[in-house]
Parts: sequence; C-alpha cells; structure tokens
Amino acid sequence: MTLERRAQALLALVEGDRNAQRAAILAEARGRASALLAQAYADARERMREAFAEERRLSRESLAAARAKLATRRRLHEQHRTAALLALGWQRLPDALRERWHDTELRGIWVDAILAVACRVLPHVQWRIAHGPDWPAAERQAINARVTPDLDAAPTFVADAGIRAGLRISAGGNVVDGTLAGLVNDRIDVGAQLLRLLEQSLPPDRAKEGSVRLGGAAQSAREVPL
Repeated sequence: MTLERRAQALLALVEGDRNAQRAAILAEARGRASALLAQAYADARERMREAFAEERRLSRESLAAARAKLATRRRLHEQHRTAALLALGWQRLPDALRERWHDTELRGIWVDAILAVACRVLPHVQWRIAHGPDWPAAERQAINARVTPDLDAAPTFVADAGIRAGLRISAGGNVVDGTLAGLVNDRIDVGAQLLRLLEQSLPPDRAKEGSVRLGGAAQSAREVPL
C-alpha cells in the first residue's frame, strides 16, 4: 500500500471516529433536552394544579365570607323587622284593648280569663277586685254570685279611677293584674303573643319585606288573649 493510500485510510478512520463521537454527543444532548422539557412540563402542570387549588380555596373562602355576611344582614333585618312590628303593636295595643273592654261580649271573655287565672294562683280567701268606675253593676253582681261560693268570704269590689279597662284581683298579698296597664306593662309574655299575632296578620309578601299595615296591627292587638 502506497503512502498516499495509507494517509487516506487514516483520514477516513479519523473522520469516522469524529462522526461517531458527534452522533453520540447529539444523542446525549437530545436526551438531556427531552428530559429537561419533560421536567419543565411536569413543573408547569404542578404549578398550574397548585394555582387552581389556590383559586378554589380562595373562592370557597370568599363564598363562605359572603354567606356569613348575608346571614348577618338577614339576622339584623329580622331584628329590625321584629322591633318595628313590636313598636307598632305596642303603639296600637292600648286603644285596641280599650275598644275590646267597651264591647260587652269581649269584656265578658276578658273577665272570664282574669277569673280563671285568679282561681288558679290566688288563695281562696276574700278577694279584692279593683275595677274602673264604669264597670256595670249588673256584671259586678254576676261575678260576686259566681265566685263567692268558692271563697271564704264574698269579694269586695273597689272602684279605681285609674283603671281604664280590665280588673285587678288581689288576695293574700298576691295580685292578678288583668288591667290595661298591667297587660301593657307585661313586655315579655304579652310582647311574645303580640309579635306572633302581628306576624300572622301579614300577607306573605309583606311579611317577607318586614312591613305592616296599621289596620292589620290594630286587629291583631284586639285579638291578644288575656
């Protein structure tokens, strides 16, 4: 083999080795690039999942806060509505009760209710029955005949100019105050009944709005049980 052919053979060997090394380097670079790209995609997906999870958390917190705020506003609205209803009811109640007392049939129901309570809670000794000056004598006589058999002595009837409606019965240091003033001053029991009756008098749409008609409130006040 001539010197020239040997040189060409060596050059070919070097070229082949160079090509092999270049191919290996390119393959390794492509593998690294592919791995880096896959990792970048994985990192991006993880960041996206974390971002979505954070958004969902913030959305849930915002929704919970909005619901809590709405519930608070509803409670305040209900409290204001209740206060408005009661204020209106207390305003109309005295006139409504006076009207009831001046109605013979309704006055009889009122007196019966007071006597029923008195029979339950007062000792059956001599009763002192305070009443307004305009209470008819015939009704006093009827009540006297009705309760005397159950008492140790006939009741005493005392006209009191300060009583505009109702009766006040006392015995043994205890009192059943069924007068207008006594009912109006009973803010707990009468107030609860008054509010219930006022709400029952409202049409559904007006009840939701928390408004009330004066006439409806007056009618409810007339129906407060004694």
